[in-house]
Amino acid sequence: MDVYAKRGGLRYWVALLGTLFAMLVISVFIFAVTDAGDYYFGRRSLFISISITILIFFLLFLILRYFFLLWFSFVQHIEFISQNSEVGFEPYVSILVPAYNEERVIEKAIRSLLQQDYRNYEIIVIDDGSSDGTSAVAQKLVGTYGQTSVKLIRQQNAGKAAALNMGISAARGEMILCVDADSNLAPDSLAMMTRHFVDPKVAAVAGNVKVRNRHNLITRLQALEYIEGLNLARQAQAFFRSVNIIPGPIGMFRRKIVMDVGGYESDTFAEDADLTLKIVTAGHHIRYEPRAISFTEAPETMHQLLKQRYRWTRGILQSMKKRPDEFLRPWRSFATFAILWYMLFEAVLWPAMNIFANVFLIGMNFAFGFTGLLLFWFLQLTVLDVVAAIHCVAVEEEDLWLVPYAVVYRLFFVLIIDVCKVLATVEEVAGFKMSWGKLVRTGTES
Repeated sequence: MDVYAKRGGLRYWVALLGTLFAMLVISVFIFAVTDAGDYYFGRRSLFISISITILIFFLLFLILRYFFLLWFSFVQHIEFISQNSEVGFEPYVSILVPAYNEERVIEKAIRSLLQQDYRNYEIIVIDDGSSDGTSAVAQKLVGTYGQTSVKLIRQQNAGKAAALNMGISAARGEMILCVDADSNLAPDSLAMMTRHFVDPKVAAVAGNVKVRNRHNLITRLQALEYIEGLNLARQAQAFFRSVNIIPGPIGMFRRKIVMDVGGYESDTFAEDADLTLKIVTAGHHIRYEPRAISFTEAPETMHQLLKQRYRWTRGILQSMKKRPDEFLRPWRSFATFAILWYMLFEAVLWPAMNIFANVFLIGMNFAFGFTGLLLFWFLQLTVLDVVAAIHCVAVEEEDLWLVPYAVVYRLFFVLIIDVCKVLATVEEVAGFKMSWGKLVRTGTES
């Protein structure tokens, strides 16, 4: 890293630290001049005093959380750009594509995989008992393309985990790349991911998932969410070599380690999170590669989006429930301990607190006219989201027009998703049965 990169990084962090400090000063000032501050310090209703205290400290905790993610994300970004991507390491890779009723998208996915700027790989499509024309479409592309072959395996419907395990058993590669049937990969994704495996401690690498069908408000908000809410966390976690979830649309593994930990399991609705936890618990490292990009189709309606997030939340909770001892035993695997508590915070604690804050502050506004405190809460969270969005858009060289969506993202999108997460948590604790809830593909582009 040359002196210009260092100076640029210093300027970046002076600006960011100044922004965060200004936010803290503004927070104290606004709180001091609101009616809520007078009520809090004057009349002393026990419930209101305790609630406001909890919310203020929680907001300060969130500021520290954002700062932590932004700091380590930026440090990891500097590490990425200073690395030499030409390492000359090209292990044989088996790309596994589990598919169930993916007739509309499977052909384009396979063709994108055939465009990889990499020599040693094969593509294995596993049709998991589709009832549409998935197999017929995939069969047309079966064959040899230079040094790359496309194979098709059919099995009775047994679920995504079983399909992936079938692919692993048939794979010839030292590395396996698992992708979704709608994934369109950037041409250099394989090369960018395999270079991390020069380090023998690395067992898996998570890729960068981006939304490709950005043509309405729901999908544009998800495009922002993917880079700010998901990729930002993965990049920060990569600094510690402990990414908490390897995404289904793009994740590479050492085949032997996956087999050693027992492969994918079908007892959760988040087999990716479950396998990630098994790998981390076994003491292996997991990296993140932002230049290995998978363009995926996001849900286009609120109904489809909530079905997806409901399944994600319940699947993550199911993965955590399988490891109750790890929550209280950091000495066994500190990485697993930290990841589990982080996942619990993101899936349960933060959504519940956000809903409580909205209900409490809106109620106080109607009851006592505490408009200042309500505006204070939304202003602070919106500023945090805008700062994070600017950082993520700059680091990933994304569309600058995603930044204004951070305001809409905070005003209603996050709250709707949080309500979905809390309801999913309640149903998981209550033991309600659920089905897979497959996303309906449209095959549309941005």
